[in-house]
Amino acid sequence: MNLNKERVGLMFLDELKNGESAIVEEICDTNICIKLIEMGCLPGEIVMVRMSAPFRDPIAVEVSGNLISLRKSEARTIRVKKIGQ
Repeated sequence: MNLNKERVGLMFLDELKNGESAIVEEICDTNICIKLIEMGCLPGEIVMVRMSAPFRDPIAVEVSGNLISLRKSEARTIRVKKIGQ
């Protein structure tokens, strides 16, 4: 199996539990990329999952001082590195 060393330890935002924080590494979906960047969700920023609805859809995340709601499908396009790993 050929793993890219830079991607080891990365996960998607929808995999974080309430209260967990991570650093945004990459936004994989170009369709929502601009919307997320305008809300302060850019690579290098710290994001924290604040709360989630039943079945974890949607989730509320705090990034750059903003509390934003993301569908699970949107959160699944944001690759992050969990803080503390």
